[in-house]
Amino acid sequence: MNQKKSKNNSISGIVLIAAVVAIALYMGIPATGQRFLSRGEKRIIHKSGSVMYVLDVADREDSLVLRKKSYDFTDWQLKSPEFTTLASKMLATVQSDQQGGVGIAGPQVGINHRVIAVCRMDKENEPYEVYANIHIDSLYGEVSLGPEGCLSVAPLRGNVPRYSNVVISYKDPRSLSEVTEHISGYTAIIFQHECDHLDGVLYTDKADSVYVNESWMEDRRPYKEKGLYEKPEWIARIIRKTGSE
Repeated sequence: MNQKKSKNNSISGIVLIAAVVAIALYMGIPATGQRFLSRGEKRIIHKSGSVMYVLDVADREDSLVLRKKSYDFTDWQLKSPEFTTLASKMLATVQSDQQGGVGIAGPQVGINHRVIAVCRMDKENEPYEVYANIHIDSLYGEVSLGPEGCLSVAPLRGNVPRYSNVVISYKDPRSLSEVTEHISGYTAIIFQHECDHLDGVLYTDKADSVYVNESWMEDRRPYKEKGLYEKPEWIARIIRKTGSE
């Protein structure tokens, strides 16, 4: 190899490294606890209909994903079309006729990132809102038992001990600022339930008793007969791979 060719190769190498660094800085290098969306997660976000498939703990492969801990999004991802689409579809899913929930978490739709959609029953008109990179900072107040259900554990319900107050922190996707909020009452219970999902915890892990809710089972029957809870094969392949990683 002559010196001229060696010099050109060195320059090309430097340019390539600089380009990689520039892209990494633009996209945001994942910090501890962060992770980029996987190819499979991006496919779920874009290919799913407005109402997404909700993972079922009774399905072994789904259960493996539901039990994984979730990661924060990078700032770049919070500004990406993927996050906007995911937030929109999670809101549509939890409010759909066949689900009709008060909350849903990323892992329940196959996305192991810290994002939840919650019905704010403590606000006027009880709006549904999305919270990204959410964490529970503290729990306080009275602990009492109350009935809970879960879209991933239907049609079971259980009595679960929960705190009456919670302090949450999350990141505003628009401003990228950190927000801290104190929540009480039933809405605080919803936040505790959904944030548990992000740590791979289900309410059945904490319940003192679990039972079949017959009326909920009947409510879901028409949708089940239409196949609305069936897992598409393309999602099954992604979930299978995610669960084995």
